[in-house]
Formats: sequence, structure tokens, C-alpha cells
Amino acid sequence: MTRPAGPGRFARPALVPALPRPAWVVLGGDFVSAVGSGLTLPFLFIYAHQVRGLPDGTAGLVVATIAVASLAGNPAGGVLADRATPRRALMAGLVLAAAGSAALAAARTGPGLFAAAALLGLGVAVIWPAQDALLAALAGPGAGSAVFAVRHACLNAGLGLGALAAAAVISTAHPTTFTAIYLADAATFLAFVPVLARLRPPAPPASPPPPASEPPAAAPGRAGFRQVLADRAFVRVWVLAAVLVTVSFGQSGSSFAAYATRPGGIGPHGLALAFAANTLTVVAAQLVILHRLAGHRRTTAAALAAAAWAASWAVVIAAGHLGGSAAAKAAFAAAMVIFALGECLLSPTLPAIINDLAPPRAAGRYNGLGALAFTTGFLAGPIAGGAALGAGAGTALFAALILTCAAAAAFALRLARHLPAAANHIPGHQPATPQHEPRDHYQTATA
Repeated sequence: MTRPAGPGRFARPALVPALPRPAWVVLGGDFVSAVGSGLTLPFLFIYAHQVRGLPDGTAGLVVATIAVASLAGNPAGGVLADRATPRRALMAGLVLAAAGSAALAAARTGPGLFAAAALLGLGVAVIWPAQDALLAALAGPGAGSAVFAVRHACLNAGLGLGALAAAAVISTAHPTTFTAIYLADAATFLAFVPVLARLRPPAPPASPPPPASEPPAAAPGRAGFRQVLADRAFVRVWVLAAVLVTVSFGQSGSSFAAYATRPGGIGPHGLALAFAANTLTVVAAQLVILHRLAGHRRTTAAALAAAAWAASWAVVIAAGHLGGSAAAKAAFAAAMVIFALGECLLSPTLPAIINDLAPPRAAGRYNGLGALAFTTGFLAGPIAGGAALGAGAGTALFAALILTCAAAAAFALRLARHLPAAANHIPGHQPATPQHEPRDHYQTATA
């Protein structure tokens, strides 16, 4: 999978990373569950408002309940991953998410919708850190950037396919179509569970006993959240993640959509084309960008992601002054293409850094708090953007986002001096694993 390198020649990996088979199995399960999420998440507001008859504001709160539940679910998922192993924690999260989707299908009243959304949000929040910890363990040292980049591509492909399928079948005039997609979403979560049930850790290699003159080493204890927060490098990564998500993902689904359709005047069709351009770009470009990043620092890639998002928001400002013309539609779509390039630059960086910083017995808690940084950005972004747009300051909002992206890029470059070299490097090649040694932390159990 890796081109040979002669003397003085850099070895660049093949376009498709050479990941262990169990890692591909987990990525495949994640893709299937992403298809289910794509079926439902973009249409939850419509379901709550137009199908179940909730007022606009109440329907919006139902959607927000999923994110709010993550504030508790991310740390809880991290603790569960450390105590029960990431695999078992992931299975528990999948069952919770499936129950939440099934409950949404059955809900008819406001309280029922709120409870179902909270259950779904809690399940998804538990899944996130458990799956990140599991993928990092399965990929092994040196492949963290690759496995998280592939996951990002799979996630976007699944969400896009699910959204297209749902758009083809749902109708507010036929509520049973919404019931069907939520039940299908539950099925995609549950389909992943038996696959995970077959993943088993290999027997650890036998280690020679210590010399008689040395006392046996004490088993390391699990680190609590206080110990995790005492890791200054991790805290810096957490702050960077929260800021980057606030100015990027926290704006793309809220402030960007509102600005493009109101001051920008492009309408729902033009907005759908912009988001489609974003998804297609991620799927097409993610592995190419990972390939080109080989041998570079992860913090440099994060800084480039911030720069890409600054450029994207600059194009949005320009597009907002084109009056909803065909040129405006093309400009908003171009902004989302540039935004997607920033996504592809970021995905191999922060999750991989977090897992390389984490001690093995605290990987769940590190990933739980890392996921919480993303959740914080997903919540803070729409709140700040909504306030600015409500005050009629759309152009000022995106100008402020550009400046914040520039500051975040500078912060990312400075972060390099606080990280171990191994945690800040995207490998140029993956060393071959000897056949007689276990390659994976988890392997598929045979019948």
C-alpha cells in the first residue's frame, strides 16, 4: 500500500490507507448508521412542526434537545468506555440511539417528542467518544490520522445518501413516511450491534516475569476528569477544537443557511445545491487531502483548515451582495466547496492528537471531553450567529468569523510547541506489521 522510497526520497502512502480489517468493519458499521441519521436528522424540525403540529419555536427546541443531551452524554460515554471498554460502550450507545429513533416514530405529543429526542441525543453522544477510542485502538499507533479521515468521508457519504433517500420518499401529507424513516434509522443503529459483538481483544502477549530483586509494578489506575484537565496540552487542544467548531460547523447549518436564503436571496433550491456541493467535495477530496498531508504536522493542517473557513466566509460575504442571482447561487456553492476542504484538513488532526495524548486507561475520558468540545461549538455557533443575524448584522458576523479563524490558525501553529512530536505528526507511511505479532487491539472472532 506504500510506494517504496529510495535514499532521500519521502515515502508517501497509497490513496486508500492500509488500515486493519477490524477498523474497516467499524467504519462500515458507522457508514450504515450514518445513512440512517441522514434519513432523519435534516427533517426533524419538519416532522415536529408540520407532521406532529408543534409551533415553530417548540419544534426548534425539540431539535436543540439532541444537542443539549450531548452535554451529559459525551462525558458519560467517555467514562463508560474506560470502565466497560469502548466496544461495549459503543454497543450501549447504539441501543440507546435506536430506542430514541423508534420513540420518535411513535411520538405524537410535545412531551413524547422531547423525551425521544433526548434519548436519541444521549445515545449519539455516547457513541461518539466510544467509537473514537475504539477506532484509535483498532488502527494502532501511526494510523490515527488515516482512520479519522476515512471516518469523516464515510460519515458524509452516509449522511448524503440518507438525505437523498428520505427526500425521495417523505411527504408531510403522509405521516407514515416519517414513521418509516425513523424506524429505518433505528434499524441502522441496531444492525451495527451484532457486528461489534464479534469483535474480541486478542490475548495479550506473555511478558517475562520481573527479576527477583525488583518488586512487581503496580497496575496503573484510571485517570479521572480532574487528571485529564490537568493535561495542559489536552486543554489547549480542547480550546482550539471548541473555537474551530464554533466558527465552522456551528455556523454552516445555521448562520450560513439563514444568510444565504434571506439577505442572499437564493431560496431553498440554491441552498440545497450548496450543501450537496459540500458533501460531494468531502467524499471526493478527503482521501486525496489525507494523501497530501502525509509527513506534515497536524497543527499545520488545523491552521490550514481555519484559513479555508476564513476564505469560505469571505466568499459568503461577497455572495450576499449578488442579489440572489445565478451568480449568487454559484458563489454560495463555491463557499461550501471551500468549506468542505477545511473539513478535510481538520478531520485527520484533532481526534488523532487527542488519542495520542490519552493514556490507554483514560482514552474514553479524553475522547469524551474531546467530543464535548465539538458539542460546545455546535451549540455556541448557532446561538452567537442567530443573535447577530437577528440584529441585522449578517455581514459583520461573517467578518468576525474571518478574524476568529485567523486567530485560531495562529493558535494552532503555536500549539505545536506544546505537543509531543509523535502526537503532531501525520505519518508518511505505515510500517509493515510482522505476521507473528498481533496487529490489532481488537480482532474479529471466528465462529
